[in-house]
Amino acid sequence: MEKKPDRDLESRRRGHHHRWDSDDFFGLDVEKMSPKAQAVTGIVTGGLILLAAALLIAFTNLWWLIFIFGWAVFPAFGVFARGVAGLVDNRSELPASNARERELLEALQSRGELTPAQAAMETSLTVNEADEMLKDLAAKGHLDVRVRGGGLFYGLWETDSEVGRGRIGDE
Repeated sequence: MEKKPDRDLESRRRGHHHRWDSDDFFGLDVEKMSPKAQAVTGIVTGGLILLAAALLIAFTNLWWLIFIFGWAVFPAFGVFARGVAGLVDNRSELPASNARERELLEALQSRGELTPAQAAMETSLTVNEADEMLKDLAAKGHLDVRVRGGGLFYGLWETDSEVGRGRIGDE
């Protein structure tokens, strides 16, 4: 019977030993964790370490052990900070529909008024998408609808000061 070598021993001989990854946190793969889980893991781990340190100082003469395992507070704080940063980034991202609506409103602001076809040319929307969005915004009272030459033109509402300025400039 032939004896096969141990795989771990063989991999060590070839130089393929397990390396510590900077994204590993006490055996947890931080990259695969959600930002909320990262924040909770960091705060719980850091809190437990600080609690253990306080207990060592208060009730034993082994206070010097803080220097041995106290280093773990820093990675715990890093995981916590990474989680909080991920939560902040997730909140700042707008859903795709809001980004497309913003794109349409910016085109309206720059042009003054648009037809659905003009909106499709100015933005990344299709004519049908622009038509639906413009109709929806007009139905909610956010846009003014004007009819000229048999076509519907959508525009932002003019304030009284804008109407007054327009009349003065026309004279």
